[in-house]
Amino acid sequence: MAGVIKKLYGPAALSDVYTTDIYVPASALVYDVVRQLHIVNKTAAPVTFRMYLGATGTNAAGTELWYNKSIAAYSEFDWYGMLKLISTTFLVGGASAAASLTITIMGESIVV
Repeated sequence: MAGVIKKLYGPAALSDVYTTDIYVPASALVYDVVRQLHIVNKTAAPVTFRMYLGATGTNAAGTELWYNKSIAAYSEFDWYGMLKLISTTFLVGGASAAASLTITIMGESIVV
């Protein structure tokens, strides 16, 4: 069954706590496929972010998607691809400075 392209999360400011749940699964009856991550640095200084793929509130070693990825002042980071997220999969992370980065996640939801 074809999915529906939609905003999965955001826009929202990233916190400065690296165990913050960014993406929370909606249901065991739906899985999401992330197609784009868009992160904007709205400050006059470079800011880094970390993002992990795993359990809620966890940033375990070996689950890093990006680790201290720097985004220059007043610029953005875009990632395009395919990342399947099921009901037990969370995107967890944060920024080096609270409320400096804004994230939006686009993708599709597929009913199973």
